[in-house]
Amino acid sequence: MTSEQSTVRIIDTITLSDNWYILKKYVVDYLRRDGTRQRLEREVYDRGNGAVILLYNRQKNSVILIRQFRLPVYVNGHDGFLIEAAAGLLEEQDPVSRIKAEAEEETGFRITDVEKVFEAFMSPGAVTEKLYFFIAEYEDNNRQTAGGGLPEEGEDVEVLEMPFPQALAAIKSGEINDGKTIMLLQHLALSGRMA
Repeated sequence: MTSEQSTVRIIDTITLSDNWYILKKYVVDYLRRDGTRQRLEREVYDRGNGAVILLYNRQKNSVILIRQFRLPVYVNGHDGFLIEAAAGLLEEQDPVSRIKAEAEEETGFRITDVEKVFEAFMSPGAVTEKLYFFIAEYEDNNRQTAGGGLPEEGEDVEVLEMPFPQALAAIKSGEINDGKTIMLLQHLALSGRMA
């Protein structure tokens, strides 16, 4: 496809904020399916890509989750404390190395073998972030520390070991309402690895 025929032509890019992450306004010409061009203005938030992992134990029929405060959720009318799978930004590392480090920082469990299950864009209408989704089995002897995250990064993470049926029920009740965590719990349920 030539430049003249390309679906999207970026006309202008304006940086609106470069504080915590980067927020830019894009002005684009978009080629519609009917052959006409339409001028669009969109704001795009670039926070980098991330990874998320769900730790599970078949013998105990349990999963390791975390609870932490999330300001965007709080300002949207929630109490702000979400139950989630351990996750973090890649910070220019490969997804496998980063998720192993993140799992240990947040949960205290040192995991050596992880299984990538899929990749997904979580909010493609406004955020560039792509998440790499992992699962890994854990044993009690994998626990190296109490976890809790990195205080210097503002993390104050509570580690939860939850029976798998209770975690699934918590989706239905609304106690677990974090999208990435729901996706991993459902994946684990559909895989037949857990009861």
